[in-house]
Amino acid sequence: MVTVAGGRFAPGHLGELTRIVPFEMVDAVLAETGGVQKRVRDLPSRVVVYLLLAAGLFAELGYGLVWRRLVAGLEGLAVASPTGAALAQARRRVGVAPLRALLELLAGSAAGIATRGVYWRGLLVTAIDGTTMACPDTPANLEVFRKGGGYHGGTGYPLVRLLVLVGCGTRTVLDAVFGPTGSGETTYATGLLRSLRAGMIVLADRNFASHKLINAMAGTGAEVLVRVKNGRRLPVCARYSDGSYLSRLGELEVRVVACEITIATSAGRRTGVYRLVTTITDPACPASQLIRLYHDRWEIETAYLEIKSTILGGRVLRARTPQGIDQEIYALLVTYQALRIAITDATIGQPDIDPDRGSFTVALAAARDQLILAAGVIADTAIDLVGTIGRHVLADLLPDRRLRVNPRVVKRAISKFVAKGARIRGPSYKATISIEICAPTDP
Repeated sequence: MVTVAGGRFAPGHLGELTRIVPFEMVDAVLAETGGVQKRVRDLPSRVVVYLLLAAGLFAELGYGLVWRRLVAGLEGLAVASPTGAALAQARRRVGVAPLRALLELLAGSAAGIATRGVYWRGLLVTAIDGTTMACPDTPANLEVFRKGGGYHGGTGYPLVRLLVLVGCGTRTVLDAVFGPTGSGETTYATGLLRSLRAGMIVLADRNFASHKLINAMAGTGAEVLVRVKNGRRLPVCARYSDGSYLSRLGELEVRVVACEITIATSAGRRTGVYRLVTTITDPACPASQLIRLYHDRWEIETAYLEIKSTILGGRVLRARTPQGIDQEIYALLVTYQALRIAITDATIGQPDIDPDRGSFTVALAAARDQLILAAGVIADTAIDLVGTIGRHVLADLLPDRRLRVNPRVVKRAISKFVAKGARIRGPSYKATISIEICAPTDP
């Protein structure tokens, strides 16, 4: 027996993920943003919101085919058969604001204080980084977004710059900003300051090591751990016994850790010099812990991989207007967040399992199946926190996270080029890591 909303609202669901994005939540954001329809149509606003979210589960399909999957499990119910034009008009009617409000409601680490791998020394571990996404090459999009440069004519599509603040332990979205690539990552990063607070530590790469931005992040009360360029002049104000030293960035007191990291793998050895700056100046915290903590920054790279490769499959976004792009990206992030929450919920009762061992690919496949079946839309009287999606995730856990090394080899038939930031894969892969903290030199 299918249990969904009644009447024309029946197609408005997200399968089992509806429990994470329930009817009441969608109705509340529609009421708050003025998106509720004036009369009940074949496509009520709530149904349209779920259509947009479902499109994030089926990124390879047009909205008409996504609609067919929403109604596939509603056999015996009278449901609408809207045209493509009707679906487009309904999406324009709903607008961007309800999707943005949904992301604000769902944003967060989705974990408890005892969840493994989420906190470090009582601080929520987060990371900031940016990426780009391609959108359709239409006159409307080209008025706002521009194509990227390059040696061979640049990118074929206009690009959108996306910056996300991610909880590293769960890879959940804490906040996001996006827009044209005419502004750089450090400019967009200021839009994420609103979500930083005391009790967090923020990890970031060298692109975010500007004096002004680091001071702004520290001003929110959050701790900061950022990699800086090796040639940057940072005066030695005092020395720590572990080889790190105290310095200043303007008025901000920081600790500098310079280290040489050697990774030995079955493929050979690689040595690199890292220079980190942090607001954690307590000498009781060893520099070696800070170096290993910085490794968690790679989790945001994996989050982008899950969005751009696992969900989108490298595809261009659908929307042909800037307003549609905004709506689609917010919907995509909401759907991603719902999947990540489902994975975290599955592992919350398993204290020995790190949430990053939950397979995003498995969760996505299970969520698709549940949507097509219209299964688990309305919870039973007994609350099942794990659910069908969670049981699939727990039955096919990933191994403990392996070391990330840079560069990587992308194993694709269409490319033999070396790119950055992959995991080395393979059952015979073994790696050892050695860290040597470099002594500071006086400028």
